[in-house]
Amino acid sequence: MVDYKVKDIRLADEGRRLIEWAETLMPVLMSIRRRLKEKKPLEGLKIAACLHVTKETAVLVRTLRSGGAQVSLAASNPLSTQDEVAAALADEGFRVYAWRGENKEEYFWCIRKILEVEPSIVLDDGGDLHVLVHREFPDLAERILGGTEETTTGIVRLRSMEREGVLKYPVIAVNNALTKFLFDNRYGTGQSSIDGIIRATNILIAGKRVVVAGYGWVGRGIAMRARGMGAHVIVTEVNPIRALEAFMDGFEVMSMEEAARIGDVFITATGNIKVIDRQHIELMKDGAILANAGHFNVEINIDALESLASSKRIVRRNVEEYVLKDGRRIYLLAEGRLVNLVAAEGHPSEVMDLSFSNQALSVEYLKKSSGLLSAKLHNVPSEIDEMVAKIKLESLGIKIDELTEEQRKYLESWII
Repeated sequence: MVDYKVKDIRLADEGRRLIEWAETLMPVLMSIRRRLKEKKPLEGLKIAACLHVTKETAVLVRTLRSGGAQVSLAASNPLSTQDEVAAALADEGFRVYAWRGENKEEYFWCIRKILEVEPSIVLDDGGDLHVLVHREFPDLAERILGGTEETTTGIVRLRSMEREGVLKYPVIAVNNALTKFLFDNRYGTGQSSIDGIIRATNILIAGKRVVVAGYGWVGRGIAMRARGMGAHVIVTEVNPIRALEAFMDGFEVMSMEEAARIGDVFITATGNIKVIDRQHIELMKDGAILANAGHFNVEINIDALESLASSKRIVRRNVEEYVLKDGRRIYLLAEGRLVNLVAAEGHPSEVMDLSFSNQALSVEYLKKSSGLLSAKLHNVPSEIDEMVAKIKLESLGIKIDELTEEQRKYLESWII
């Protein structure tokens, strides 16, 4: 029997229905699956994946198995696992260690379990798997062919490891693929974060002052979607270029100290700590709602919120009310974790189709390039990026132009 640990294996049938629904919305990955199933280019690979255990991730791991790989899976967030999906994968023979509501010890136990297979390739979302294998299993790290990284937060951590000379294997920065961050980060997180806030609170977005902390691709997407629903959007930034861009895009731009006094809903999307800190909470009006769309639950200073509160209670699922000593109420969503995955279902399947197609093709690329890549971060090859976009367009029935030979030569020449 295959080893696994999930909440309830009896949820498997429900999970399979969710996975099958996602497969109908992920034509690019399904196209890749058909080729991998025929060619079996991943035969013999052992893959350890630390990803959000969702129906879309299930489509990815099924695809990798179709290519010949053995896949072990743990969650990259203690509250993002869809228990039905975890059960379905376990029932299909995958080594899965994931359930919604893991504590810190259980979370890292699950990651250690997927490393027991001594993987040759590791897939990560946030960097915890990469960091753990380097810290606790250095001999294994030396034998790993390579890895991938799905998120901005993970890329930041890996850049630090590379800079300090401790990274022991090549990692493909899937997050940096154009068909990932231009769509997943912007359209996926933009829509799903607003979705999570609405599911948690059922508030009307129209007319609210929504403060978006950070104007990277995630922040752009959130700001765009909030404005589309009628919100008055305020952007806070530390980067002057991004702040200027937000202003030129038509958003109000100010410091968090200014925004804290007037905001109704606050959404952090920076990847940094204490973006909403004690001094900001002290300025907020009664009823302010705090949500986080960054990878870790560090962007809102929850310890400060706890110390300022005289009482707290859960008022709705994923909504915790903190009553401050002066009677003001502050509402924290999803325990300060990823609001789109904790309070909703994460990104729509259509956008994860692009991200996970990059993942699957990057795994194939790592196997083909075994021994040829240096131990550092590498971008997804442009031909993979373009292939994903091309298959997606074909699935949508969209045709685009191609350069003529005359046009190609013109662009390559310096003589007019």
